[in-house]
Amino acid sequence: VMGPSGSGKTNFINQLTGTREDKEAHQLKSHTRDIREFTFNQSEDRQYMFVDFPAFDDSYRSNRDILWTIAKWLEKRYRRKVNLNGIIYTHRITNDRMSGSVWKNLDMFGRLCGDRAAGGVRLVTTVWDKVNDREIAEGRVSQLEADLWKPLIDAGARHKRFENNSPTCAWEIVEDLTGGGKALLIQEELVDAERKLNETTAGRGLYEQLQKLLKEQKETIEWLQEEGKAQKDPRLVREFEGERRRLKEEQRRLKAELKRTWDDTEKLKIHFSKRIAPFFFKKTSTRPVSAKTLRIAEKHELPAVAENDYVIL
Repeated sequence: VMGPSGSGKTNFINQLTGTREDKEAHQLKSHTRDIREFTFNQSEDRQYMFVDFPAFDDSYRSNRDILWTIAKWLEKRYRRKVNLNGIIYTHRITNDRMSGSVWKNLDMFGRLCGDRAAGGVRLVTTVWDKVNDREIAEGRVSQLEADLWKPLIDAGARHKRFENNSPTCAWEIVEDLTGGGKALLIQEELVDAERKLNETTAGRGLYEQLQKLLKEQKETIEWLQEEGKAQKDPRLVREFEGERRRLKEEQRRLKAELKRTWDDTEKLKIHFSKRIAPFFFKKTSTRPVSAKTLRIAEKHELPAVAENDYVIL
């Protein structure tokens, strides 16, 4: 289960597994700091594993660390030939605007999944029990489906409503995931294409986000500096200068994070299998891999994709 902080990921899993509700999870700060796995035996011959992933707007960890944690978990399972039966992405229907955090989380989610796995994605709107104006909420659904979610829906994802905040409603959403065991794009890139994390679509996306943030901060710092010079009130001058210093410190931190993450980019040596892999594992491709492609992959020792699965995220 993935989604922004406070979007109801933990509550959704609690309803599925019967776990005691954690009151802290209702707060809009990040509650899930690490990946948490929940095994649930529905019957003697049917077992589910639900996985609660931290959001990319975590209150305590950098987005670089979050991406590394998620990527390593997904890579390890894929190497063990354990495929994902479905992916649930949660979104609060009470959000009255699409904040930067919401956009960033969805962008990273799309880059992790890719188009080929979109058929196993359910975009789940939550906290319907907190809706005061049903008409406004329905308008938000229409906006999400026509704009923010459109690329994923066009690729095969579907919207589901977690309306009743009950185990029955949660299980109806899960059981709609018939599964196909499609590998996520980042799994194909890390394992099949043997790419480093910073070469993946998600890794490049994070790099672009950091660059954009640095550019915005630079512009804000320059504006604060000019405004500070123009002010006559000593109190306002101090306030502008304090904010400028805070942003400069934040900018130094981001630059250091960017440097740690991407220092070795120019030093990478690309193996032949990595050079040909993008032609076989394109994010936009929805066609099955051909027999010819499989023969080439086998020749260059690219791992095969397994069919056994029953893991649900």
